Amino acid sequence: MKALLDRARAFGRRVDFESDAYRKLADGQYPEVLFITCSDSRVIPALITGARPGEIFELRNAGNIVPPYGRPAASGEAATIEYALQVLGVQDIVVCGHSHCGAMGALKSGDDLSALPGVDAWLRIARPGLTPVLDAASDDPALREVVQGNVVNQLAALRSYPVVRQRLGEGRLRLHGWYYEIDTGAVHELDEDGEFRAHAG
Repeated sequence: MKALLDRARAFGRRVDFESDAYRKLADGQYPEVLFITCSDSRVIPALITGARPGEIFELRNAGNIVPPYGRPAASGEAATIEYALQVLGVQDIVVCGHSHCGAMGALKSGDDLSALPGVDAWLRIARPGLTPVLDAASDDPALREVVQGNVVNQLAALRSYPVVRQRLGEGRLRLHGWYYEIDTGAVHELDEDGEFRAHAG
């Protein structure tokens, strides 16, 4: 913790906050992309994409799960999606899953999560749509099939939001599915044929 605190204290000296780029950030944010990914500490959206402050609007949670529209409880995910589209006007949404995901691993192994009732309730949102994938997936420790299946399901959940459907229909929004490999840094993008393909460098 001390190292993090020391770096935080020195942040203002390491970064040129006198530059126009940083001064403009005080006037507001204008990101083009909503980036939905896992809370996993090994997944750092700005590092993966090379984004600078103000370029991406992030939504992070265990398993990069998007609750379907209309669930009765208040949802930070629903609020973030609405704000990103209706206030910030983002034009692209990326759902990025990652290899070796603990949330997807718990679903695959059928772990007893009774000691973690919040985690169990959260993962129940993703479990029904993933059942066929979970039943057929190999024992790959990277969990490629499970994570990629989850990305596809979360893109479908996004389409349950009226604002998403409307903007897709108007050609004002594009949805993207990514699979990020923690151990190689490779990013695979879901194509129109439903396959995840590695980006050419």
